[in-house]
Amino acid sequence: MKKIKVLIVAALLISGNAFSQERPVHEVYSMMVFNFTKYVQWPDHAASGEFVIGVVGNTDIYNTLNGWYGGKPRGSKTYIIKKFNSVAEVTDCHVLYIDKSKSGDFDAANAKVKGKGTLVITDKSGLAEKGSAINFKTVDNKLKFELNQKAIEASNLKVSGALSSMAILI
Repeated sequence: MKKIKVLIVAALLISGNAFSQERPVHEVYSMMVFNFTKYVQWPDHAASGEFVIGVVGNTDIYNTLNGWYGGKPRGSKTYIIKKFNSVAEVTDCHVLYIDKSKSGDFDAANAKVKGKGTLVITDKSGLAEKGSAINFKTVDNKLKFELNQKAIEASNLKVSGALSSMAILI
């Protein structure tokens, strides 16, 4: 069963590389952000209500996530996609994607959600080392991702071994 999960994760993440030739990059990022949620366990996973994905910066990623996944069920929760124009607007969320255009605000955004069970995803070199849980990275013209295990633990999250096995571990 574990091998099947690893193969599924591999297919999903590798498909992001294949799609990057045919799909706009914001669609690939949106798919990956959504797929990450399937392999992370949050402290409130059994509770009902909203599962909030926040986006700081990139309107295309927000629109894609909202159009494709907004309002859909996630167990006993419902996906809600929120757009934050600035870090000052950031409220509690399960996932916070910070676009590279807003990477200068990373420290403030990360401090705002620290210890609240938020998976912080970024898209700028060096941010995984600074505390982002997941950071997109291009290696040999392929989209990959870094996983900061200390940031995951500090956020009280649990990541599946299948996801960890696909990541560049920090």
